[in-house]
Parts: sequence; C-alpha cells; structure tokens
Amino acid sequence: MAKETGRKLVASNKKARHDYHIDDTFEAGLVLTGTEVKALRAGRASLVDGFASIDRGEAWLEGVHIPEYTEGTWTNHAPRRKRKLLLHRRQIDELAMESQAKGRTIVPLALYFVDGRAKVEIALARGKKEYDKRHALRERQELREAQAAMSLRKNR
Repeated sequence: MAKETGRKLVASNKKARHDYHIDDTFEAGLVLTGTEVKALRAGRASLVDGFASIDRGEAWLEGVHIPEYTEGTWTNHAPRRKRKLLLHRRQIDELAMESQAKGRTIVPLALYFVDGRAKVEIALARGKKEYDKRHALRERQELREAQAAMSLRKNR
C-alpha cells in the first residue's frame, strides 16, 4: 500500500468557531489505539463536545467522540476516552498559563491526517457572548447580500 501524503480532513468543529473567539492555534499529535486510527480513516469522528485540559504537565483531549470500529473485536476502544496530546513542553506551558485566565479554554478545531499521522488542531479561545454571536451572523448575512447584489449587477 502506498504511503499517504498531504492533509486529509476527518472532522471539523464549526460550532467552536461560532461559540468562541479564536486567539491562537496549535497542531498536536494524538496517542491513539489501532481501532481508533481505523475508525478515523473511515472518516468517523465528532469534535463538538471536545475540549483540552492540562493535567500534571500533560495535555489531554477530552469529550471527543470516535465511534467504535465496526470491524473491531474485543480490542475495540471506548468512544469518549481521554486521549493524550503530543506537544512541545513550551507549548504545553503556554497553554497551561493562558487557559488559567478567566473565560479562556482550549477547544479542538479540526482532526486530520498529515502524511499518515493523526493530528488535531487545537485553539486557545475566549467564549463569545450571545450578542457577539448575533453580530457575527448579521455581518455574514450582510456580506452574502452584498456579494449577491454585485453578482446580479455583473450579470446585467
């Protein structure tokens, strides 16, 4: 079998981009079992309830749902288990310090393969208020209407 090259997206977390202001992003490796990798290669995962935490100097990804591999046997994994994140020490220290601030959290944005290795894009984020979410929706709607008007004018 030929070795994979490039980036293959498995799952993205659109809800995180809606619910949080994204400040800084990091790419982290994941410690996975064999059936988790096979389930991811089948394109099955959900990042919606996921978050990362720092515990005793180690980064952990929690709440991410990777369903059991359908062809797996008794060696199958638990779908919502804690998974260790592979980051440099300086990155872990920065995440630990920044996430202690009020209203800051670490959320997963995307899960993908890079050259055959599973990676997760995590972000240091601040929660949005309800009015921020409405404002962002309004801006997106206005931009969409402006583009529609421009394309209508161009087609005349």
